[in-house]
Amino acid sequence: MPFTETEIAGHIETLETHFWAHRRPPLHLRDKIREGQRFNGMSIELFFVRPLYQHPDQHVEEAIAKVRFIRSRNEWWLYWRRADGQWHRYPPVLRTATLEDALQVINQDPNGCFFG
Repeated sequence: MPFTETEIAGHIETLETHFWAHRRPPLHLRDKIREGQRFNGMSIELFFVRPLYQHPDQHVEEAIAKVRFIRSRNEWWLYWRRADGQWHRYPPVLRTATLEDALQVINQDPNGCFFG
């Protein structure tokens, strides 16, 4: 069962408070780089949209991370996008109890998987 509208609204508030407020591009770049999230079923993808280096009139999504809520276990699974372009479980922290905890792991990025 996908997230309900009420759950999505709560998750957006959590994302703003615990993630985007700390990761939003500086003011002078916000007309070029913007943040985004995509809800798909029980998953949330986090990404930046930025201009292509050699074609600044074209934009590309740059994946940051993906979190997936496993309702039957009441836990959040973390994913990172590897060089093969696929989402893989994040081995240092495979799961967290809350979305806030998952966002904290992504923010800290101890292995440089989310932000390089």
